[in-house]
Amino acid sequence: MARLEELTRGACVKGIVADGLATIVDVKWHGSDVVEVTYKDATGRPANELLFRDREASLEIVAQGTPFSFDGDGAHFRLASEAHRIRLAHLFDPLLAIHTSLVEPLPHQITAVYEAMLPRQPLRFLLADDPGAGKTIMAGLLIKELMIRGDLHRCLICCPGYLAEQWQDELYSRFHLSFDIVGREAIESSRTGNPFIDRNLVIGRLDLMSRNEDVLAKLEQTEWDLVVVDEAHKMHASFFSGEVKETKRYKLARLLGAKARHFLLLTATPHNGKEEEFQLFLALLDADRFEGRFRDGVHLVDTSDLMRRVTKEGLLKFDGTPLFPERWAYTVSYTLSDKEAKLYAEVT
Repeated sequence: MARLEELTRGACVKGIVADGLATIVDVKWHGSDVVEVTYKDATGRPANELLFRDREASLEIVAQGTPFSFDGDGAHFRLASEAHRIRLAHLFDPLLAIHTSLVEPLPHQITAVYEAMLPRQPLRFLLADDPGAGKTIMAGLLIKELMIRGDLHRCLICCPGYLAEQWQDELYSRFHLSFDIVGREAIESSRTGNPFIDRNLVIGRLDLMSRNEDVLAKLEQTEWDLVVVDEAHKMHASFFSGEVKETKRYKLARLLGAKARHFLLLTATPHNGKEEEFQLFLALLDADRFEGRFRDGVHLVDTSDLMRRVTKEGLLKFDGTPLFPERWAYTVSYTLSDKEAKLYAEVT
């Protein structure tokens, strides 16, 4: 309840306008029991009205001319400010995913994620470091960093069936990311009929997805922020009699690339020695650049913006020492015994 005498310029009053607040612009008295108020409603539209004493019971002063007050719940303000701070944490800690994960990344892993991949928007990239470089860790750091920055909500990891559980365990134990493996049972028990839509963080088995037309139809209905393909060299195509022969796995990769904003291929063996097949493989990342029939000496392109490959000799620790022992290849000569020489002669 508010008395008519409390209606002053700048006051915010509830009860004058039926569905909102009114801000008093001017007040004019007519006697001692009637006041004429000029006010603006929530939309800024001016109006005026005569108020009598019997209206006092329905009037309420919300603010006495102050634009803000300090009588709110401090705990709620702290909660909101803390949530906002966490949401912007990546602006102040450029390696936030590292500091919030149970990993101790090596220099080549940090440069791969924060220098080679994160600046690319959208990402279409082939990570082809040698075996043992920790490509799973690099992919996990990328996924978590994109999630922290609000750039990733839905992610699909496509890998050979025998690696699905390993990916699931690694992502949860190291990065606290809960991925679901979608197999035949999940497909059959899905309430909507499409588990790839029901779940946002999914691990799919390569051959199950590539060989099943029904699963491919379900993937056609999806959209992903990031798709990661492990052992990507299995998704190859080849030239035969002047025509491109695409495997089912290659067709799956083309489908996933079209459904993903960010597309990351992981393999330690990107090149099989045939330049034409390698460029068909790179067409999964940039179909325009590698369009057309391959001709030796014509389709030579710089792929530095599409891929990164670091060999074991280039993998170093933070102190600059090699991560792996140096590899030496040489011939050791030895003398065969009489029995060994006889066996060797008979076998050859």
